Amino acid sequence: MKNFADNPHLTIVIPTYNEAENLPSLAQILLNLPHAPLDLLVVDDNSPDGTGEIAEDLIKGFPGRVSVIHRQGKLGLGTAYITGFCHALQTGAQAICQMDADFSHPPAKILELVGVLKDCDVAMGSRYVPGGEVDRNWPMWRKGLSAFGNVYARSILRLPVKDATGGFRVWRRATLAGMPLERIRSNGYAFQVEMAYIAYRLGYKFREIPFTFIDRQWGTSKMSFRIQREAAVRVWRMLYEYRNIIA
Repeated sequence: MKNFADNPHLTIVIPTYNEAENLPSLAQILLNLPHAPLDLLVVDDNSPDGTGEIAEDLIKGFPGRVSVIHRQGKLGLGTAYITGFCHALQTGAQAICQMDADFSHPPAKILELVGVLKDCDVAMGSRYVPGGEVDRNWPMWRKGLSAFGNVYARSILRLPVKDATGGFRVWRRATLAGMPLERIRSNGYAFQVEMAYIAYRLGYKFREIPFTFIDRQWGTSKMSFRIQREAAVRVWRMLYEYRNIIA
């Protein structure tokens, strides 16, 4: 494992669509974490509720620490993250965090994830390792769907991780730079599985850190039947598309 800086330049990438109720508070917490240098990149899909304008105000409140990419419409989670990852790499980030804007991923865990990058290539917040859990207030059908989705993806792809569908991760710069981001086609929650599978096929080392997933308190969930169907079908296509990618 190559040497990794004790205090890497950390960029937190957050895709947003209608997160006006969450973004101001989340940004305040993230930008006051005791880590430097740390900056925030918001990738907004032309949110009708004004999330993009709120992000612009954050630039004024935190000069030099917040960037915003405004996209022309609701183009999807996968392309939002790819856009954000590429921007973070271009602007010198040494560690790149991906997380949701709805407080389902605890900001307090970010520094722990960054810390374990000394011994791995990608640190993953995990709901399904000992010590991790999902919100007890989640409906049983949501818990069942999440658990089944993980077992389904891991079994088909033989992924050696417990939380393949989770979106709370911190990547080393070299890891993301070494991945064929231009080939990724998933644009819903299957994106998380595809990223993990490519990293696994390339021989990158994972480390899972337990956390408690909290259901959003404000705003509306982006989960839909279309997203679930894409994930179910896309997993099988990954097997074929990446069969020749090996470390």
